[in-house]
Amino acid sequence: MLNPIIARMVGQKAVVARSAERAPSARWVLISLSLCMLLSSLGTSIANVGLPTLAQAFSASFQQVQWIVLAYLLAITTLIVSVGRLGDITGRRRLLLAGIFLFTIASVLCGVAPTLWLLISARALQGLGAAIMMALAMAFVGETVPKTNTGSTMGLLGSMSAIGTALGPSLGGILIAGLSWRAIFLVNVPLGILTCFLAYRTLPADRRGPKTERAAFDTVGTLLLALTLATYALAMTRWRGSFSSTSIALLLVAALGFGFFVLVEARSSSPLIRWAVIRDPVLSASLVMSALVSTAMMTTLVVGPFYLSRALAFNATLVGIVMSIGPITSMLIGVPAGRSVDRFGVPFMVILGLINMAVGLIALAVLPAMYGIAGYIAAIIVLSPGYQMFQAANNSAIMLNVHPDQRGVISGLLSLSRNIGLITGTSVMGAVFALGSATTDITTARPEAVAAGMRITFAVAAILIFVALAIAVGSRALATRPSPLLTS
Repeated sequence: MLNPIIARMVGQKAVVARSAERAPSARWVLISLSLCMLLSSLGTSIANVGLPTLAQAFSASFQQVQWIVLAYLLAITTLIVSVGRLGDITGRRRLLLAGIFLFTIASVLCGVAPTLWLLISARALQGLGAAIMMALAMAFVGETVPKTNTGSTMGLLGSMSAIGTALGPSLGGILIAGLSWRAIFLVNVPLGILTCFLAYRTLPADRRGPKTERAAFDTVGTLLLALTLATYALAMTRWRGSFSSTSIALLLVAALGFGFFVLVEARSSSPLIRWAVIRDPVLSASLVMSALVSTAMMTTLVVGPFYLSRALAFNATLVGIVMSIGPITSMLIGVPAGRSVDRFGVPFMVILGLINMAVGLIALAVLPAMYGIAGYIAAIIVLSPGYQMFQAANNSAIMLNVHPDQRGVISGLLSLSRNIGLITGTSVMGAVFALGSATTDITTARPEAVAAGMRITFAVAAILIFVALAIAVGSRALATRPSPLLTS
């Protein structure tokens, strides 16, 4: 009688032992998630450097080839929340694998595109794949990483995003010079294959419940949100300091779309974003801070190249070298910043990061006028660690205690807030820079006008960070309250 029981127990132990042997280490899981972040950020930055070459190759205007970058960014911004929610419903592992595969195939299509508009279409598909990777890579952190290591993991993912941003311009320039513009897209193919293989081998299987327990996908809400985000992004990218009638019409459509979206979500039985999530004050504060910080950080990318080239008369090579200092500093500080979050806690590191950023932005407004390029570099080195501290802490605050069936959509909202900040920063801070320089064409402005515009623009960026700091201090009292994200 005991023999069958003993045999069954031995068999179960053998199965468990074999499963343990096959279980991937956390290190390989993090490598696959890190590659997802690297690919999506590389896809953005590597294309920018090729725009002049692509304009020549396709005999197109700069406004036309700009859509190679815009199509990618619009696809990410428009769809990132929806694909995060889709992952919550259908299974994150299978959707992430599909996203990596789509990104890789779209990279092939970009590399062999015979016409500009086919290239732009392939870039939109590539952006969809990138949206899936960005949203679900962070969502997997809650499933695969202990809570005590969440901060260091978020710091690692932030470092990989910074590496992709820093690597893109230099790698793209080398590939274009040594091969052709097609190589800047085809380089993603071997990386995509490697990422897909590692994700397939290492990520935990999806847990599927009975069909009756699965939520339905909110198609109407998805379409309304996509319309809202697309029209807002288009309005912002068309703005050059004053709104045209087209931009105003787009903003009105965006406002109406958002109003309808809120009404639909409040009445839907299976909303894209749950009403409790929308009303959660802690999450709302974190998302607003993320958008403000991204808007302020975009100032360095908008103002920096003009200051270095016009005010300091640097050539393109020197401009590229100086502009890479910020991403490289972020890359180096990412993991230590994440470990500091695990050690000192989220509220402290959020506030410390924002204070650090405020000091860096004030320094950018003051030091270059006193010490030239040395002052500019010193201020950037102060600013970048603050940004990484904030990102690691804020991302941890949002993702740490999210209910498992909401990780995808919340991760998508987090990435969306960052993208909205980048898009808004490009237009708004660019307009502030132009107004501060008292010119309608920055490319022909006098050096002293560019320097004056830079001081004003970085001062405005510092004000945005002080607003974020006030929100952070105010939200500390809310952090001890139970969040609806844990129980909804």
